Amino acid sequence: MPVDFAGELPGHEVETVQSMGWEGVLNGELLRRAASRFDVFVTMDRNLPHQQRLANHRLGFVLVLAPSNRLVHLRPLIPRIVEAIATVQPGELREVGA
Repeated sequence: MPVDFAGELPGHEVETVQSMGWEGVLNGELLRRAASRFDVFVTMDRNLPHQQRLANHRLGFVLVLAPSNRLVHLRPLIPRIVEAIATVQPGELREVGA
């Protein structure tokens, strides 16, 4: 997700891979690190569910399906992203968007 997206989710602690200094960390390790600090992992990586066994993680996952990671494409999805964040269960994947 883009760095400027963090400000679009008030009331939530939002960090990006970049802000955490986790750039270049492989997905498995990235998810382990995220699970030690967060409850939900929001991503646009459509390959993640095929590369990782998400049910084995204590994180909930929200996969944002947007044409790009530009805010013009993400902002219309924010209410559905917030709803997914609030209801996703650990190990579950919720898709938002088209």
